[in-house]
Amino acid sequence: MIQRVQTIWLFLAAFFSGALFIFPLYHYTLGGAVEPIIMGAKNEYALLLLTALMTLLPLISIFMFKNRKRQKGLVWLSILSSAAFIAVMLMKIQNLKNAQIPATNDNFALPGPIIPVIAIVFLFLALSGIRKDDALVKSVDRLR
Repeated sequence: MIQRVQTIWLFLAAFFSGALFIFPLYHYTLGGAVEPIIMGAKNEYALLLLTALMTLLPLISIFMFKNRKRQKGLVWLSILSSAAFIAVMLMKIQNLKNAQIPATNDNFALPGPIIPVIAIVFLFLALSGIRKDDALVKSVDRLR
């Protein structure tokens, strides 16, 4: 339902997760190359799948407002996928640094790596809103 505040939080989480398709995550050069190579979510297959999952799950959970238990489950799954995205991103970067030809001139391309953390914050805010709705419905049921 649009009137609920967690709808806004879920939409913002999906929006920021979708921004990972646009923003790069990491810049590096290999060997004696002059031009830097840009690592983004759309360039790596695992990151692409996790980004799609991170974007779609909050959007799907917006429309699960009648089944709060399932909605909470989808939000938790989205939080786990965001954490998995961060872990896979850091693993890929570490693999670049430990490669046969190590990456040089490497640095994080802000705001890319910060976006999943922002999405997790919005997802936790949505989760607290869902819990408040649950408590409100239980209190109204007690009055009947």
